[in-house]
Amino acid sequence: MSLQPLSDLPRAVARAMHTVFSDIDDTLTTDGQLTPRAYAALDDLRRAGLRVILITGRPAGWCDHIARMWPVDAVIGENGAFYYWHDHAARKLNHRHLLGEAARAANTGKLAAVREAILREVPGCAVASDQFCRLYDLAIDFCEDVSALPQSAIDRIVTLMEAAGMTAKVSSIHVNGWFGQYDKLSMAHLLMRERYGLELTQEREHCMFVGDSPNDAPMFAYLPHAVGVANVMDFAGRMSALPTYVTPSRGGAGFAELVQALISARR
Repeated sequence: MSLQPLSDLPRAVARAMHTVFSDIDDTLTTDGQLTPRAYAALDDLRRAGLRVILITGRPAGWCDHIARMWPVDAVIGENGAFYYWHDHAARKLNHRHLLGEAARAANTGKLAAVREAILREVPGCAVASDQFCRLYDLAIDFCEDVSALPQSAIDRIVTLMEAAGMTAKVSSIHVNGWFGQYDKLSMAHLLMRERYGLELTQEREHCMFVGDSPNDAPMFAYLPHAVGVANVMDFAGRMSALPTYVTPSRGGAGFAELVQALISARR
């Protein structure tokens, strides 16, 4: 399936959206920075009456902050391990985890063993700088704070994780690995059902996802009106599914273009 330009998104389809799911890194951000334009676009979405849910591979520590401080309704973190939302009226941060503390603790030793094997066998990679505030997964940096590694090194990291029985997903900056079969899509189903009483299976025409990299493929495949920011084309040959539409611009500028299209359609 060929990607369609964002301008081909029908206004009636855009007007019918009630929920926007979005990745963060290189979708909301540009060159590692959250731009004022992209942050304002998040706020514009909520002011226009749309539900905004971020879905990221970033850790629990980041998601605590994002759920509290950003103009979003909820955030799914560590590629689908949990979701956080902030009850502003009660001034309380709430969370839903797939695994309890005992189960997470039991995985700690296994994660450490995989980490050491990868660091030993893949020169140039590093444990992600945000690993200290992760609860479920191991994040290996291949280009965020290290010199960019070749595709063969990224593939080797994935192979080592999978050989250890982990699920491995590649983002634009990290390879994330965890024990379990969940992903961004499975937690999106759970969140919509538990928080909003909606079945994503019945709301696919009214929910949109925007992303940029291989770990977004389950969302791209499931939602018929998914959108990729322009840099999704960097991974076009390495993804199991592509979005239906693509924005003219990369990163946060592309996200802002999508938001403008959605808001314009509602006027």
